Amino acid sequence: MDVNDRIRQELASAPVVLFMKGTPEQPQCGFSAQTVAVLQRLGAQFHYVNIFEDPELREALKQFSNWPTYPQLYVKGELIGGCDIALGMYRNGELQQLLVDAGAVTAAT
Repeated sequence: MDVNDRIRQELASAPVVLFMKGTPEQPQCGFSAQTVAVLQRLGAQFHYVNIFEDPELREALKQFSNWPTYPQLYVKGELIGGCDIALGMYRNGELQQLLVDAGAVTAAT
């Protein structure tokens, strides 16, 4: 399986996928930590990929997404963006609605 197929396989594994530096329990950069914190604050279920564990994937994903930095947040296979975009969407309520629509969180009652 080539690296682009592996990326597509990761994206198909869950409605919300975060390609990040480190793990949710031990993020290895502040931007990854902030993005995980927002997802956890919203109670989102998400799959993560530690890009440090697969250097080939780390480099190929930049071309695949046309996004040069990490973390990269995907919802339903679509790139949402990095930390700044996720935080902005969180602040204006768009991220929660997107995650609800994707089935990754339960709508607030």
